Formats: sequence, C-alpha cells, structure tokens
Amino acid sequence: MDIQQIQEELNSARQLYSRARDNIAAVIVGQKGMIDGLFMGILAGGHVLLEGVPGLAKTLAVKSLAQSIDASFKRIQFTPDLLPADLTGTLVYRQQTGEFVPRKGPVFSNIILADEINRAPAKVQSALLEAMEEKQVTIGDNTYPLPDPFFVLATQNPIEHEGTYPLPEAQLDRFILKVLVSYPGVEEELEILRRAGTGNLGAVSRAVFPGDIRRLQEVIQGISVDGRIEVYIVSLVSASREKQRGHNSYSRYIEFGASPRAAIYLYRCAKVQAFFEGRAYVIPEDVKAVAPAVLRHRIVLSYEAESDELTADDVIKNLLGAVSVP
Repeated sequence: MDIQQIQEELNSARQLYSRARDNIAAVIVGQKGMIDGLFMGILAGGHVLLEGVPGLAKTLAVKSLAQSIDASFKRIQFTPDLLPADLTGTLVYRQQTGEFVPRKGPVFSNIILADEINRAPAKVQSALLEAMEEKQVTIGDNTYPLPDPFFVLATQNPIEHEGTYPLPEAQLDRFILKVLVSYPGVEEELEILRRAGTGNLGAVSRAVFPGDIRRLQEVIQGISVDGRIEVYIVSLVSASREKQRGHNSYSRYIEFGASPRAAIYLYRCAKVQAFFEGRAYVIPEDVKAVAPAVLRHRIVLSYEAESDELTADDVIKNLLGAVSVP
C-alpha cells in the first residue's frame, strides 16, 4: 500500500472517529481533554483513570461514549463493603438440577465505569486486575472471556481521602492514561447552566459500532513510527529510572521511575495522537503531548518533591526538557 492509499484510509477512519466524537460533544460541554482521553484509551486498547472532583460529567461522558458506539455499559459504585463476587459474579446453586451455575457480574460489559475505585478494599481492586489485564474472569473452576471491546474507566476524587484505599502502584500501572479533569471555563459553565435551565440537555445517538472501533484500531496500528522516535520513547522512560538519572537536576524528585509498560503505552498513544492530527506518521510532538497522561501515575515522587510542592507533571516537564529530541 502506497502513501496515498494509507492517507486515504486514514482520512476515512478519521471521519468515522469525528462522527463518534461530535456525537458525545453534543451532550458534554467542553472537557475536550477528557473526551480525547477516553477515545485515546479505547483506541490504544487500554483503560483510563479519571481524577476530578464530583460534578464534572465524568459518568455522563462514559455513558455517552457507550451509547455512541452501541456498546453495553455498566456503572459499578465502589464502596468499602463491596465484595469481589459483586464485581465478577459467582456460582449459584440451582435446586432443580442440583448444579452450581455461574451468574456473571456487571464486569461482563463492553464499557465499565468503576466509580470511586479507591473506596473499595484491595481484595476487590485485585479482582478487577485480571479483567483489565487478561480480558477474562474466573468464576469457580472456569474462566470466561470478556466482551470485545472491553474498556474500564475508573474515577477517583482527589480531595477526599477518608475511608479510601489508595490504589497500589501495580494497579495504577495497568491504566494506560491518567486524565486530570478540570473545572469548565466561564463560557462553558454558562452554556451548561442554560442547557440545564431550559431542559435542552441534548441526546446521544448511535454513531459507530464495536466493529468500527476495531477497524479504527487497525488503522492506527498501521501508523508508522521512525526508529529515532522509538529511541526517543525508550530514552524518556529510561531517564525516569534511578540508574539513568544521576546527572539530571530532577533526579532527586523521583523515587521510582516508570516501568517498560510505560514505553509500550507511550508508543501506542503517540500513534493515536498522530491519528487525531490526521498524520500517518508519529513526530516527537505527539510523544510530548501524551507523555504527562501516560507517565504521571507511573512516577513515584520523592519527599523532596513533596517538600518543594512539585507535582508529577512538573517533574515530567523537566524530564521532557532534559531528554534530547530527535
């Protein structure tokens, strides 16, 4: 396939993506970063962690995404008394036949909203790990595949810590992105107020099908990445690790660096970013654009960073400035 054919296929795929995105934008006012993050996660084949205060339309955005791609959707409210069986399902005794039969839990859906995931204990969080990583669930002695596509969106509230169980680094690493959801601007909030006041909240219609998502993923996989960009991605991740960063000024702010999974996800997300921009190839700016969302939950900051009131994004900015661009 020559370059012109690849570009034509890319343009056709972008029209499909634009139709789905515009469908959600008809309901969600603003929040471009959140909507792009949701699509980037599902097109890159990963899961997304959203962090933001209540009332920023996180749940509505996920429901709209599920409706837009004609996918099944389940919202699971995580609480301290939640059990793993409430998530994955359990065996139920059927008296008529004397057999135990599986009753599948809400995780058997295309799109899962794990609302306030850090409110559930570690046993429940670990039950979600198999589903996220292996795309399967074990009930009793049998293992059952999850639907395709399977996408977990987890939310957590950054301002409330009482009665919460912080996610361990091993589970955070399973999320391809951590998206920070901010307050809307004044004009956007005014539009929200007018819509709520008139009852004209908009509606989401079916724009694409799950098969279309797989087609978009295949097109994105075909986006080319130069060898120098691959070296740049690995260099960024390696520079965050202790043995590689002794000569860098930001080294004292990082306790533990990013894992190899970060490089894989940077690679995938950079391709999606190039797709968003309408290019059939990745440039360094694509890697820089996705680096904060991919790395911010994988870098463990030191006490010095906390004492200097630095965030993970501040350290990542220094990291991007220290690694030479091809």
